Amino acid sequence: MKTPIKKLILMAALTAAALIIFIIEAQIPLPLPVPGVKLGFANIITLIALFSSRAGNREEYSLTTANAFMILVSRLILGAMLTGRLVTFAFSITGGLLGFAAQAIMKRFVSDKQVWACGAVGAVFHNIGQILAAMLLTGTPAIAAYLPVLIIAGVITGIITGLVAQLTLARIG
Repeated sequence: MKTPIKKLILMAALTAAALIIFIIEAQIPLPLPVPGVKLGFANIITLIALFSSRAGNREEYSLTTANAFMILVSRLILGAMLTGRLVTFAFSITGGLLGFAAQAIMKRFVSDKQVWACGAVGAVFHNIGQILAAMLLTGTPAIAAYLPVLIIAGVITGIITGLVAQLTLARIG
């Protein structure tokens, strides 16, 4: 089945927006002693895409989970290439895929007023995925010691990104 041109344009625009946010955020150093802590604001776009079918949009502007997945993967690949951080791509893709899977599953069980919770769960699973990738690639299980701090940071930043996505979806609905 062909994807309508309006939906493709929407997907391209959301990918571009997520990529811009990702690149800007990559330039902001956070003064934390734990590596890997990021704000994760590009996930706002992923959540908007994932929940767009609930926003009361017309069919051509309503994205599927597969569409949201394509936006995420495109952003991760392009972001790694444009920021020159190809080495960290394994961490980003592992965390991104695990976080997205958790959000896609959770989407089935939350209301439109609980997107913030989906953001928090996605951020936590993203951090778990990154730690798993780091442990596998380095062979250093001690990296798991960072997980408690990353989970706390993930809950906080995930709630923020989820709330922004939730409020945006309410406005466009």
